[in-house]
Amino acid sequence: MSIFNLKNMLIVDAVTCTALFILCVFATATVASLLGLPSDVVTVAGWVGLPSALLMLFVAGQKTPSKGLANLIALGNLGWVAASFAVLAIFAAQMTWLGIVVVAVQAIVVLDFAFFEAKGAAALPRVVTA
Repeated sequence: MSIFNLKNMLIVDAVTCTALFILCVFATATVASLLGLPSDVVTVAGWVGLPSALLMLFVAGQKTPSKGLANLIALGNLGWVAASFAVLAIFAAQMTWLGIVVVAVQAIVVLDFAFFEAKGAAALPRVVTA
């Protein structure tokens, strides 16, 4: 069995979202300073992580994960990637080199999550209702 199955990817994604939440909400000033981003941007990013993590854990905990919710999570990750590059476009001039690297690398990692989650969702059986 591959470690890249949908449930494993959702759990790893949820852990990263939880870490994002903790860092960005409880250490806002430090993270904002290290990345060169406004505190509001850091705080909003953190709060986005919490419901995302909860949804990912919910779907990972289902006996057969919901294909629709798995696709929604993959789509949400694509939205996160787009937002990350928008943050780079808008704030790059004020960001630290560390901030630029962190935002770019995490966007690429989240794009990988989206790919694997979409692939896992595509492999799920279609639910037939009578």
